[in-house]
Amino acid sequence: MKYNYILPFLIAILLSSSLRAQDFNLQALDLQTAIDVALENNLNLQRSQVNLATQEANLIGNQGQRIPTFSTGASTGYRWGRSINPVTNLFENNRIGNINLVANSNLTLFAGQQITNSIKQNQTDIEAAKFNVLATENNITLNVINLFINVVFAKEQLNIAENQLATTKEQLTVTTKLVDAGSLPLANKLDIQAQNATNELEVINASNNLRIAKLNLAQSMQIPFDNRLEVITPDLNPENYGLTQKVVDEIFEIALELMPEIKAAQLGIESAEFGVKIAKAGFLPTLGIGASAFSNYIDQFFMGERPDFSTQVRNNFSNSANFQLNIPILSNFRNRANVQRARLQKRLSEIQEEETRNQLRQDIESAYTNAYAARQSYQASQIRVSSLEEAFRIAQQRFDAGAINFADYQLAQNNYFNSQADLVTAKYTYIFRVKVLDFYLGNPLKL
Repeated sequence: MKYNYILPFLIAILLSSSLRAQDFNLQALDLQTAIDVALENNLNLQRSQVNLATQEANLIGNQGQRIPTFSTGASTGYRWGRSINPVTNLFENNRIGNINLVANSNLTLFAGQQITNSIKQNQTDIEAAKFNVLATENNITLNVINLFINVVFAKEQLNIAENQLATTKEQLTVTTKLVDAGSLPLANKLDIQAQNATNELEVINASNNLRIAKLNLAQSMQIPFDNRLEVITPDLNPENYGLTQKVVDEIFEIALELMPEIKAAQLGIESAEFGVKIAKAGFLPTLGIGASAFSNYIDQFFMGERPDFSTQVRNNFSNSANFQLNIPILSNFRNRANVQRARLQKRLSEIQEEETRNQLRQDIESAYTNAYAARQSYQASQIRVSSLEEAFRIAQQRFDAGAINFADYQLAQNNYFNSQADLVTAKYTYIFRVKVLDFYLGNPLKL
């Protein structure tokens, strides 16, 4: 009977979750929400976090090497035929049932600092893993900012295409009336109809580009795609995004102190140095101490009587303690190979650190050059739009007055709207390039 209540309850939960997911996809997202969702859902980030947790588990394991081990156990069984009675130490030809109890403990006293260096290596690896998590978060954040800007950019491009179509439709209406009245030849109407069809195609293309931009943003956030997804357009005035006055060398020096991938690479070298020390310890003696306790019980009579279990265990109890000294003399070159591999690993870590530094400098050089070029393009585009806007206004007046043909009017119109599209491209390219430089300078990643 209870399942009759559980099933509707589960269905209600699933429907509620589905509706919440749908509502989430339909709400207008701001940039910070998009970043937060992407960080929460990104699998690469989760993988980095799991790697960090693995390093922490390794540290626990190596710290445990400093405390004694302890184990206890028991066994029971039967023997038949001629065998030694473990209590009397005499040969007997009987079935003997026995119970054995044992406990052992061991502690390493000296291992050439292997335990200490392993712990330090683990601690270093944990710090490196933390920086790798931060580096992954930074990459995700930059990617989301870029994709978010692409959505806003695509929306403006669609708006420009729709405005151009509206202008053409308006002109088509006027021209159609004039053609019908016999004031203009039919060819003028056909030319504008062709331009109208071209503008409709441009609207379709812009709409598809916006859909693709939304898809890319949704996929970066790891959420189901819905074309009704909307973003909140921030106030992106390029005048509020000034290009830094610092040169590449200055930006690079600041980034070296801030970028987590640099710190992770440096810690990789430090970890490899501990690895060399651990490998060298293989040539040193190890010293340990151990202790054990043992007792047993058998189901045979001894001296005419069979002692009870507790009495036998107490009477048969024995213990021992020992020191273990291991001096490596010949190890089939295993220790030598371990040291060589550890040194090579350190060299690889040094190469990795150098590659990371070089990549960072190249990224900064590219970002600086791109930002500088984007600013120049934006400034030039502003002047171009202003000039072509006036040229289009005059061409429209002249076309309406019959002073120019449609081809000249169409050229002026296309030049003006194309310049608007180019200005939008230059605007968002410039803003994103500035934000990339801000990222290397340690400034907040927000629009």
